[in-house]
Amino acid sequence: MKKSTKTRFLIPIFALGVLFTTTAFKSDFFEIAKQIEIFTTLFKELNMNYVDETNPAELMDVAIKNMLNGLDPYTKFLNEQDVEEYKIKNAGEYSGIGALVRSYIDKLVIVEPYKDYPADKAGLKAGDEITQIGDIKVADFDDNASELLKGANNSTVDITFVRRGKSQRATIKREGVEVDAVPYSQMVDEKTGYIVLSRFNRKASGQTKEALISLKEKGAERIILDLRGNPGGLLSEAINVCNLFVPKGELIVTTKSKVKKFNKEYRTKNQPVDLDIPLVVLVNGSSASASEIVSGGLQDLDRAVIIGARSFGKGLVQRPLKLTYGTQLKVTISRYYTPSGRCIQSLDYWNRDGDGNAVRNTNFKQFKTKNGRTVEDGGGVMPDVEINSLQSNALTKALVNENIIFDFATDFYYNHSFSSLEEFTFTKADYTAFKAHLETKGFDFKTKTEKLLETALNEDESLLGKNVQDSYKNLVLAVNKEKIAALDTYEDQIKKQLTDEIIKRYFYRQGLYDYAITHDDAIKTAVELLGNAQRYKQILE
Repeated sequence: MKKSTKTRFLIPIFALGVLFTTTAFKSDFFEIAKQIEIFTTLFKELNMNYVDETNPAELMDVAIKNMLNGLDPYTKFLNEQDVEEYKIKNAGEYSGIGALVRSYIDKLVIVEPYKDYPADKAGLKAGDEITQIGDIKVADFDDNASELLKGANNSTVDITFVRRGKSQRATIKREGVEVDAVPYSQMVDEKTGYIVLSRFNRKASGQTKEALISLKEKGAERIILDLRGNPGGLLSEAINVCNLFVPKGELIVTTKSKVKKFNKEYRTKNQPVDLDIPLVVLVNGSSASASEIVSGGLQDLDRAVIIGARSFGKGLVQRPLKLTYGTQLKVTISRYYTPSGRCIQSLDYWNRDGDGNAVRNTNFKQFKTKNGRTVEDGGGVMPDVEINSLQSNALTKALVNENIIFDFATDFYYNHSFSSLEEFTFTKADYTAFKAHLETKGFDFKTKTEKLLETALNEDESLLGKNVQDSYKNLVLAVNKEKIAALDTYEDQIKKQLTDEIIKRYFYRQGLYDYAITHDDAIKTAVELLGNAQRYKQILE
């Protein structure tokens, strides 16, 4: 039987494809093997012949971390201790002192003691600096000293800490700490329920479902889901949270990778709780990853109105891969795409600027939601309704990242007293005091414009005439004046950060949520929108 022309052409093309694929695979494999052999030889010779004694484990740790630093900040090597911490984080429970701590080379700073947990019972406050744990000084401990605070239930740990310059000691009895994914849910008014989803651990969808059902039983006819400050977590939990509001079988996210087995479509698998209840999702610049899968998915499906500020923009998916000796590699395996087909990754780690920083995506492509609304990719999830006090900028980020707001809140706590949440106020005089606090702390925030001007002036000073140099300097002074004025321009955003941090000092996180229900701009906007059915419907259609 004579073969068709089509068949005759397909066979050699297929064979050629296999040949190129096989050749490419062998080439990659050979290059990997070659580089491993070079590194192994170098590592052995270095340790055997270097003039001083070396520590192979430390050298390897530095080598691995520096290699991964050239990729993205989410691809990380996890040693045995890191692996256990990763499991605990996702499980939502551990045994320890019950406090959020920030680690430094020579101390651990209490960022937030959890109400009624061991650290709180022992009298520890935000701002306390732990310098010694048992017989070990934090400055002498090479690894993350915060791990020393964890231990078996009912075991004790002695700590030395500094509060406002005075050294003190405390003995803390460890206990099991429950890390709730939903730390707060409450009725805002007779018809509006409010749910805070703070993380996507294994409890996320279950606790959100419980809160949703409970609020509906209390009379909730509309819901506010708050994802502000939620850094993300488990992809499966994000899909299950969406599933509470959308039908079974709905596409929520697609992942695309160079490895075929990681190319997947993720759809909802369960029956929803409520397909029709009006829904608002709150996001801000700290809502990332799984938070963006939920907010982006519900936006694309026209199932919720998104209110707040543009989200973080993390569209990369990681998976832990097992290595030897109980270690793991948490590696970025794919990008994820919302139902409309957009990837909201904001930073391009594969293209960097002259300083080695990832380039921010500014060329946005447009996509269509289920109802035909226009949405964009590449820069996080853009809210349907923006809230001014939630907008971030370089100044507010610097104030937070350099702990200026945190330190001011510590001083404020020890100089003011409030007997109840209703009594709390942050006045104009308090904000003026904050601006004075910046001067005493020597806060030296430099804008990109200032850095460029200073670099240009320093590099070309010998070639420029006096008039040009004076013009440069005057421009730098002008920028500096505008920077000072920015403290007033962005007063709403800065005061929001300040009040949130200060309230936690007096009334814990519970008090912060209680205060937000009646004072928070985003929640008030959400309540107003949900109360206007026509406006809500108009936004989605």
